[in-house]
Amino acid sequence: METIQKTKKAIKDTFPVEGMTCAACAGSVESMLQAQPGVQSAAVNFAGKTVLVEYAPGTDLAKLQQALQSVGYDMLIQKEEATPEAKEAREQEAYAAIKHKTIWAVALSIPVVVIGMFFHHLPYGNWIMLALTIPVVFWFGRSFFVNAVKQARHGKANMDTLVALSTGIAFLFSVFNTVYPQFFLSRGLEPHVYFEAATVIIAFILLGKLLEERAKSRTSGAIKKLMGLQPKSVKALRNGQEIELPIEQVLVGDVLIIRPGEKIPVDGRVISGSSYLDESMISGEPIPVQKTKDDQVFTGTINQKGSLQISAEKVGAQTLLAQIIKLVQEAQGSKAPVQKLTDKIAGIFVPVVIVIALLSFAGWYFLGGDNNMTHGLLALITVLIIACPCALGLATPTAIMVGVGRGAEQGILIKDAESLELAHKLTAIVLDKTGTITKGKPEVTELQWTVPAAAQAELAGVLLAIENQSEHPLAEAVSKYLLEQGVQPAALEHFESITGRGVQAEYQGHTFWLGNEKLMQENNLQFRADLEKTAQKLKTEAKTVVFAGTQGQVVALIAIADAIKDTSAQAVKDLQDLGLQVYMLTGDNAQTAAAVAKQVGLQHYKAEVMPQDKGDFVQELQRQGHVVGMVGDGINDSQALALADVGIAMGRGTDIAMDVAKITLMHSDLRAIPKAIKLSKATVRTIHQNLFWAFIYNVIGIPVAAGLLYPIWGFLLDPMIAGAAMALSSVSVVTNSLRLRTLKL
Repeated sequence: METIQKTKKAIKDTFPVEGMTCAACAGSVESMLQAQPGVQSAAVNFAGKTVLVEYAPGTDLAKLQQALQSVGYDMLIQKEEATPEAKEAREQEAYAAIKHKTIWAVALSIPVVVIGMFFHHLPYGNWIMLALTIPVVFWFGRSFFVNAVKQARHGKANMDTLVALSTGIAFLFSVFNTVYPQFFLSRGLEPHVYFEAATVIIAFILLGKLLEERAKSRTSGAIKKLMGLQPKSVKALRNGQEIELPIEQVLVGDVLIIRPGEKIPVDGRVISGSSYLDESMISGEPIPVQKTKDDQVFTGTINQKGSLQISAEKVGAQTLLAQIIKLVQEAQGSKAPVQKLTDKIAGIFVPVVIVIALLSFAGWYFLGGDNNMTHGLLALITVLIIACPCALGLATPTAIMVGVGRGAEQGILIKDAESLELAHKLTAIVLDKTGTITKGKPEVTELQWTVPAAAQAELAGVLLAIENQSEHPLAEAVSKYLLEQGVQPAALEHFESITGRGVQAEYQGHTFWLGNEKLMQENNLQFRADLEKTAQKLKTEAKTVVFAGTQGQVVALIAIADAIKDTSAQAVKDLQDLGLQVYMLTGDNAQTAAAVAKQVGLQHYKAEVMPQDKGDFVQELQRQGHVVGMVGDGINDSQALALADVGIAMGRGTDIAMDVAKITLMHSDLRAIPKAIKLSKATVRTIHQNLFWAFIYNVIGIPVAAGLLYPIWGFLLDPMIAGAAMALSSVSVVTNSLRLRTLKL
């Protein structure tokens, strides 16, 4: 059965998870899900409160939900529960609830602390503190105990286990000393109570969670911005009538009306009207793009002044904007290799801490001398408190979430955390030529006439008329160029295509030829000397040269090339400045490859490369010890993109290239690659800093909490200070991650 399931295409889905409080919780959720039939993998994003589950078709999601509910968590499997609006509503509700708990816990803790620290001899002081502590521990802090019991039933432990044990022991010890103080008094010991420790621990932890929730909600700002690009409703034509529909009810084929200033709600094509659209969210270019009949439009772009009617081609999850949002969400939920290590540490961390706490108690009890029981309990409680692994759980995912969000703002869509971590290790970058270094579309780069200016306008009209009828791939480039010059097509009397040469046409009794040099020679058309020299120079620049001739002479030379992007040379320099070896691969001929390489400053290139050869070249570089990034935009690049350590697709490339690649550049601007590498370096540096802060509190705090300094200086860490330190470690980690939002790329 298992073999059959794995042969089918697995389904990947992200589900919200409720009830997680630490990294150990994330480990519990993952291990529980991975143990269920049909589940192939599960990766929890603790900061985003979601789990990315890969499962076989036919898997019963309700059973997965029940499995998590049995250990104190909940996985929301209904689609309406997973919508951005529902998720935001849940987050606001959870934030309001924890805010309510925190305010009351702090309010009740303050008098307990005041009495416990300054008025501990107050008549009935212990009983007053007991009365104030009960609601804090068993009402506002009840979730810690409920979750700890559920975990214990399955032989698991997490942060809730530590909190429940520490506060529970402190509370019970204090109740015992309040109700039966004679037990210690008869032994010559002061019956201390630690109600303030129990209340303040819960208050501090709730305050830390409140600050975490507030900070984490800011890390997903990029996704919220992207979601805000799609309008909630749209005007459609159905049965000849204009009606307003919620965006969810739009169907493929619907005709939608887009008025000035409105956002395009779906991906589609213009069927009538003309306007300029702000497509900067896709292209990064600030100049609006003109859209007329049959032009493609994308969700989230903004209509300027004209009105349009568009036919919906992709709706819902199929739109380009939805795919971008999905990429960002999956990336934020994926795990970097360093996070997998952190999860393993967190999995064994809680049991180890419990053992240390018990050993601390035993050490004090047997070797502590006077007040050994009291000091032993104090050490046990304090070790359990200070070791809570909240910061450990937040160290990597918060940095990844902010890093991915920062990339999205720059038009760098990072598909998974591993690629974000690997990007800064790249030592070699392989660039496809067409569509990556070049624009991927032929353009006229030069038009040179040999006739007087007075005759050029009429001849240009003839050229436009010829190219409008031509089926040659380069004809469209010439037509576009002439139309941009304001040329009007002439009325031809005859048109004929000459295979492998060009075209022949009749206009006002004269014959015109348009094509290659051979066509001109065959029809005895004379070249001007300087024109031949220009043609030879253009050919060495890897440009295609087309000639126009009539009445015995060549009258025009047109140079056409797949123009190099304005930013490519600077991008190559930036990559080389970062110490990377930059290679170019192309299926084009050696002369073209050499010309392009020279113009962009590349020393390493290979021409006439087949798709299979690109993959082989990437693997060869890897065998040489390189960490390889492959940049491409076509189906022919997909294998190399998949084989590379980091595959980078151009945003205007094919769907297959973008699906295989780990990073997509929405602007098709190669200068985004150095930015992605800088972002990777900064994110990894932030993760390491976060792990330092997460561990340093425990490395220093646990021995101090156990009483290591007591024999030297008589210092024993107060449980309240331990609770504050634990909360501070989580806040410092989240705050450090948020610094990535201001990173200059």
